[in-house]
Amino acid sequence: MNTGENTRDSIAAYSKTVDDIFRELETSRQGLAGGIIQERLEKYGKNVLPSKEPKTILSIFIHQFLSPLIYVLLAAAAVSFFIGEFKDAAFIFGVLLLNAIIGTIQESKAEKRAAALQNLVRVKARVRRDGEENEIDSEDIVPGDIVLLEPGVKVPADLRLMETRNFSVDESLLTGESLSVQKDTQLCPPGSPVNEQKNMVFAGSVATTGSSAGIAVETGMNTQIGIIAGAVTLGETTKTPLIIRMEKFSKQISVIVLFFCSLVVAIKMAQGTPFNEVFLIAVALAVAAIPEGLPVALTVALSIATSRMAKRNVIVRKLNAVESLGSCTYIASDKTGTLTVNQQTAKVLYLPPGCSCRVTGEGYNGEGSILAEEGTLSGRCRELLGQLIKSAVICNEGKLGIESGKWKYFGDQVDVGLLALAYKHGVVPEQIRKAINRTEEIPYESERRFGAVFYKEQGTSGVALKGAVETVLEFCDRMAGEDGAVPVDKQMIIAKADELSGSGYRIIAVASSNTREELPEMPGAKDIPPLTLLGLVGFIDPPRPEVKDAIRECKNAGITVAMVTGDHPVTALAVAKQLGIADSAAEVLTGKELETMTSEELTRRLENIKVFARVTPLQKYSIVEGLINSGHFVAVTGDGVNDAPALKKAHIGVAMGSGTDVAKETASMIVTDDNFVSIVSGVEEGRFAYDNVRKVIYLLTSTGGAELFLFALTLAFG
Repeated sequence: MNTGENTRDSIAAYSKTVDDIFRELETSRQGLAGGIIQERLEKYGKNVLPSKEPKTILSIFIHQFLSPLIYVLLAAAAVSFFIGEFKDAAFIFGVLLLNAIIGTIQESKAEKRAAALQNLVRVKARVRRDGEENEIDSEDIVPGDIVLLEPGVKVPADLRLMETRNFSVDESLLTGESLSVQKDTQLCPPGSPVNEQKNMVFAGSVATTGSSAGIAVETGMNTQIGIIAGAVTLGETTKTPLIIRMEKFSKQISVIVLFFCSLVVAIKMAQGTPFNEVFLIAVALAVAAIPEGLPVALTVALSIATSRMAKRNVIVRKLNAVESLGSCTYIASDKTGTLTVNQQTAKVLYLPPGCSCRVTGEGYNGEGSILAEEGTLSGRCRELLGQLIKSAVICNEGKLGIESGKWKYFGDQVDVGLLALAYKHGVVPEQIRKAINRTEEIPYESERRFGAVFYKEQGTSGVALKGAVETVLEFCDRMAGEDGAVPVDKQMIIAKADELSGSGYRIIAVASSNTREELPEMPGAKDIPPLTLLGLVGFIDPPRPEVKDAIRECKNAGITVAMVTGDHPVTALAVAKQLGIADSAAEVLTGKELETMTSEELTRRLENIKVFARVTPLQKYSIVEGLINSGHFVAVTGDGVNDAPALKKAHIGVAMGSGTDVAKETASMIVTDDNFVSIVSGVEEGRFAYDNVRKVIYLLTSTGGAELFLFALTLAFG
């Protein structure tokens, strides 16, 4: 697909004022004039990434012949034909044709399955042009367009934000960071990395809270997602273990057959046999010794394994990749969504009287319960827990409930996580919301670091507030105690929050006030009365429950599992410890440390590192390259655009079914249920396939070897 040629140099929009960008792109807050849209489309092209044409049956068929062993057999068939051994030539050609047909059928099925996973829905975008708002296809956006965003909308291009209201986005697709990122319009210093450009949003990310308006500064291949897609296109593909072994095997067979044929020629010439006759004997011996049935036998074995893998949620796009998972010695796994559920879940609670609670269950649902860390929850702790949950539900913009038998959610990750906590306590959030009358709201913003809701309930005025611990404490003069409110102990609360943060949790504090005094009609932050601290809630993206056993299976099978993520090192290590991947901070390597290391230093340290945190896409590529240089057969898992370069570099790239099209097109395999356990199932099936391949090779080479050996003996003894 032609995306046009962009003749404009990429602009560092994050370090320029909105007015500067308006001048540079000849636009305004009213948007582009309709008359220049077509002109810009012709100049910059459609706002799309280049998509590969689907493989034709013919191209898949021809691909079946691109193998060193096939080359040897084709040569043998050609020689047989030219010396008049038409039956031998026909047999070899027939075997190769059958092999190609089986391989073509299998790979075309895999391509159809992979294509079915692609997102075929056109993304719509709301833009302002000529002062009027319209909804258009995202591919028609051009530099200078004013794009409007709201929660749940996928960002259609790289935008410089000019207006924001409590706006945050999920950028995990690009950065691997599991938490939503709060955005604003402030200038960023020149040279700021992508994950620090707070006034920019990038194509492919998803708005989670608030609203905003931004100027399209990059489209198509000039977006961050487009740059990575370009790197994938130009990047080098690593051969699969099966290809590497078969190339080596083909060379060995060729050398052995050539040696014996040369020996036969030498013996027969010494015996005075005419050269023409000697040549025919040597060629006949070569054709007989080469295992012409091997390709079709391999194809059948791999096809069976492919079908078995598909039943276990692993789609194999190329036959020669089937055995690769079974051969891998190292799995570099993405964290978010593969090892974890990719849903911020409340897992720990601390209530000021000294009640510590743990929360069971993972993800955005009501499955689980709230338990005392030790013993059982006292009546007072249950009462305070109910107050905390009530305030957390009131000061909340999220939605969570069951629709058509499934849990559906919408809103900020922390808000939805708090609603899940309410369900686990046996509370239905909507019932709490219906029982109060919200009078005013102070939305959460990154600069403010708290959000609050003013409400009325049964003749009283209340305030529910949540946010960063230090900020919430500024509003509190009391905290809940065993026998009622007591003066707040700020040092103790901060120490507890630091303790939980050190274990990888994201901590928020919840406070409230309830009085019969009337609050101002349009209250603001200055009108918040002294509050009572109700407690702390610790969130983390929890591991999938079944993954720990799967990782143990990998270790027992001699496979090293490492975590590669864009998340914070503390959070990454906390999850790695729970899963049994790493034990201490000494096994963690950060992106900043990687920047200062040479490739040789990296290769030396790799054996002792199990967690790679805060890494960029190109650093992930370097890690995979270092592992390959260390002699490992490497499998890489990922779902985002940021994973694509590493997926391509690895011996075997495994994409998640819910991941981006770029990741799925780059990978050799696709795990349809996004679960690490399915990858382990793929390893198991891959090892079965490898075992079957070895049996086939041993059988066919032993018969060919016997022919060579016996023929040589008969000649030697006359």
